[in-house]
Amino acid sequence: MKFTKTLLLGSAAGLMAASGAFAADLPVKAKAVEYVKICSLYGAGFYYIPGTDTCIKLGGYLRAEVALGTNSSYGAANGSPAGAHNRLSNYYTMRAREDLNIDTRTATEYGVVRTFFDGVFSWTTGGYQGSGSATGGTVYTGSLGLNTSGAAPALVGSSVNGTDGNTSAGSLGVYYAFIQFAGFTMGKAVSQFDAPWTNYPGNNFDGLVGGSGTVTGVNQFTYTADFGQGVTAAFSAEDATSYYQAGNQNLTGATAAGMVGGTYGTNAIGGSRSPNLVGMVRVDQAWGLFQASVAAHDNHVAYYGATETTGHPDDKWGWAVQLALSIKNIPTGAGDVINVSAVYTDGATRYNFQNLAGSSYSMFGSSGVAYQSVGFANAPDTVYVTGSSQETVKTWGFRGAYTHNWDPYWNTALYGAYAQAQYGSLAKTALCGAGGGGGVFGGLAGVTGCNPDFAIGQIGLITRWTPVKNLTFSGDLNWTHLDQKYSGTVGYAGAGTTAKPAALYELKDQDSITLLLRAQRNW
Repeated sequence: MKFTKTLLLGSAAGLMAASGAFAADLPVKAKAVEYVKICSLYGAGFYYIPGTDTCIKLGGYLRAEVALGTNSSYGAANGSPAGAHNRLSNYYTMRAREDLNIDTRTATEYGVVRTFFDGVFSWTTGGYQGSGSATGGTVYTGSLGLNTSGAAPALVGSSVNGTDGNTSAGSLGVYYAFIQFAGFTMGKAVSQFDAPWTNYPGNNFDGLVGGSGTVTGVNQFTYTADFGQGVTAAFSAEDATSYYQAGNQNLTGATAAGMVGGTYGTNAIGGSRSPNLVGMVRVDQAWGLFQASVAAHDNHVAYYGATETTGHPDDKWGWAVQLALSIKNIPTGAGDVINVSAVYTDGATRYNFQNLAGSSYSMFGSSGVAYQSVGFANAPDTVYVTGSSQETVKTWGFRGAYTHNWDPYWNTALYGAYAQAQYGSLAKTALCGAGGGGGVFGGLAGVTGCNPDFAIGQIGLITRWTPVKNLTFSGDLNWTHLDQKYSGTVGYAGAGTTAKPAALYELKDQDSITLLLRAQRNW
């Protein structure tokens, strides 16, 4: 027994010694490398790019929505085919969208170098216009919502089912792509003229008039000075071609049929000569925000006719001024806010009728005295006739919203806007004649009042529910009213795209009511 005990103890000691020897021969486990480190310099969500001193943050949203009573992503039922209010008009337009933004920042001896990119991938219901054929038929027009350039987006990855003609289309948009360094902003960013809420003081509705709104960014070269205490000033040179050209129209080419369709002549914008020049001063503090903005816009026309030998009018500069105010400390509730702005333009219409709202209207409705009624209007930057100088179109407007938080999960905003366009004597004489009884339109049989001036009034109500952080459901109801100044009746030749026949139409104000239901998850 004693021998056995000694043997066991000896064997255990030998095994332990051997284990120690083997362990000494094994490689030492390396300390785990921290490939991704949190960057706390610029707020939550930033990380160091491995191997660099640059911080990066990814963000965006996924949105699903349906807009009722419109053919656009969410604007008034206007133009072709939405404004026709017949079997060509969409009862609904659906959209799914993914937004992706990339924010990078690097600390340098000159301050922070920042780059920012924001792109969207969208899939939107399309629409159909009449083909104009005697046997009927329709033509697919793609997604009729406005994209980043204010025009119908190109079809990307489209597919056609040859058996039933159904077509679907996706689109890609670049909202922002800019560099910031030492006070300079270079690239595609929100205009320095805009209020921080752009054209959304409290709404989801895209087509709000009454101010500027480059929510999808505009190419610019800007210097911003920071004076401390929330006081900043900026001077900017911004690209005019994508968002700020409402048109330079030769009224010599105007026709009654074109006017009913919302076109007042031949548009003859020339090549770009000067960017828009913008100045801005802003005070942003705990109580709220005040901003004053001014802009200058060069109206450069091509030619009176088809060739350069026909001559051209000289350039004419337009301008705009805007005041914006935000009040945050409101006794009605925590987080409640009032955002308002007012604008005046002279030859720079897009600073009032922003690109997502547009400035051309053609809307049909019912009538008790004619086949149907029609309301139409147009507000370019300038007008002229062959051989004349340019005459500017003047506009003014305002917009605003009051947002109330019922509790941490629910809020409601009441919003509205108004914009008016006023023509000069040259335009009124060409279109309506002296005293409104002649010209292209005023002398037509049945027309008892002719005046191209018009106004747009809008009011809306939106309610949002956020059951969990960064997930919001909303319903936005909007009413848009076209107050046009024509009266009487007109014999309209009709149009194939809207399937409107040649008939007698009453000249009358028009309305559009739309509803947007949206679900959005931010991340």
